[in-house]
Amino acid sequence: MVETLTGHNRSNGIAYTELLEGDKVRAPEVFFEESPMEPGLTEVEVSRYWTKEEHDREVEMLWKRVWQMACHKDEIKDVGDTFVYDIAGLSFIIVRVSEDEIKAYPNSCMHRGRAICDNHKKGQKALRCPFHGWSWELDGKLKEVPCQWDFPSVSEETHSLKPVSVGEWGGFVFINPDRDCEPLEDFLGDLDRHFQIPFERRYKAAHMIKRLPCNWKIAQEAFMESYHVVGTHPELMPAFADANSKYDVWHNVSRAMSAHGAPSPHTDLVNPDPTAFPDQKAFQSFIHPISKHTFKRLEENRVQVSLPNGKSGIFDMEANYIEGDLKSADPHMCNWIGGKIAPEEEDTPMVYTDVSPHQMRDEAAQARREEMRPTWGDKVDDISDADLTDAIFYSVFPNMSPWADYNPIFYRFRPDGDNPEQSLHEVMFMVALPEGAERPEPAKCTFLDLHDDYTEATEFGSYLNKIFNQDYLNHKAMQKGVKNQPHGVSIFAQYQESKIRHFHETLEKWLTSKEPPKSPKLQAAE
Repeated sequence: MVETLTGHNRSNGIAYTELLEGDKVRAPEVFFEESPMEPGLTEVEVSRYWTKEEHDREVEMLWKRVWQMACHKDEIKDVGDTFVYDIAGLSFIIVRVSEDEIKAYPNSCMHRGRAICDNHKKGQKALRCPFHGWSWELDGKLKEVPCQWDFPSVSEETHSLKPVSVGEWGGFVFINPDRDCEPLEDFLGDLDRHFQIPFERRYKAAHMIKRLPCNWKIAQEAFMESYHVVGTHPELMPAFADANSKYDVWHNVSRAMSAHGAPSPHTDLVNPDPTAFPDQKAFQSFIHPISKHTFKRLEENRVQVSLPNGKSGIFDMEANYIEGDLKSADPHMCNWIGGKIAPEEEDTPMVYTDVSPHQMRDEAAQARREEMRPTWGDKVDDISDADLTDAIFYSVFPNMSPWADYNPIFYRFRPDGDNPEQSLHEVMFMVALPEGAERPEPAKCTFLDLHDDYTEATEFGSYLNKIFNQDYLNHKAMQKGVKNQPHGVSIFAQYQESKIRHFHETLEKWLTSKEPPKSPKLQAAE
């Protein structure tokens, strides 16, 4: 049965730091650091997820004055390259002015307000509005006004483009519309110490944007904890210590660390279960470790679900009943087994052996090292087991989520224009490079609309995309359900949802502070 009360303030089973202590190649010391959030439930009014009033408040109090990642320097590599960054109805032009300088401006003509750039451009000599032909130098100075004699009040002094604040971290370009904002370095604090590989040595190997039918905060919260694994991703439970994850928070940064190798404490397993995937394939069959229901793929959109007592039924990928004496089934598992699979990935292997969690971690880490050795050489022997096996995911307020070192996942979540009930889930693979390695060109972006399946972004592989599809089932149901919450509030767990609590506490400060909250200065090392 599902583990509930344990008699102490954590789940049963091995703790994350205990696992780290048993690894053959020790994790970085920052992984052992403890910075838990103070206890106390956070309640958030559900109107924050859907009303236009809340959306407009976020535009004024957050997006118009907070540091936010806009693009990567690789996307504006040459002088005259421009990038259009949109957020919640706001739009900005990011432009490389010179080899060493990047600037940003509101994407609005100083004449009548038309967007100057409709999309990203390469090698522009000037910024020119397509409507009437007004133009500006790359550094924002007014260059040309057709029939300027007809505009006696217009001059370089009055109608040059108004720059917004620009900063850089890890190869990414950040902007802040508030010209009086604190430096980006203060806002990010000592974020760099969490990464052994500087982000400057990562390149964008894959990129997609998926439009979601939910508020941007609902989307982001789904990727801030492992508490939902038991309900949403049961296929992970045989070798993923979900409820024993470690959570830490700092000023504008939070972290979750979830271990590979140890089974979920919700199960009665001690070691990974070699019978969980009967066909030893990830998407063909699965035995749920708690209910013992067997899910078997018959074909796309057809799943046979069998119970230990012999009852069975056939369902589609959304768990809609088709036939049989079993009338209901787990929608997330029907989606995993019966959902779309990218071509040639139908037989993706999933093989577990009955070994200890430490042995499984060691074997998985060593296999990864051998994959990396042709590129990284013997450097791989120094990379920790945790770096190579675990899900270690950070959140940087307000909407950016880089993963640790050798896991390339990188998220960003944005409102979809002025619609508070839609958002954009951005996923990148930021792949680490050995020192001195040649930097590949950044990948082009795949855009997926509301009804497009994540697996259409084939560059990310079916395994990760099918996990996203399971989350998608929650996204649309969450947006529907929050409007009907009887208490009018969402509540968050003291520890396992502390990243979300931290996010909302930080957001509340921004939404209620007349002046933008300032970051504490780092103490000088003694």
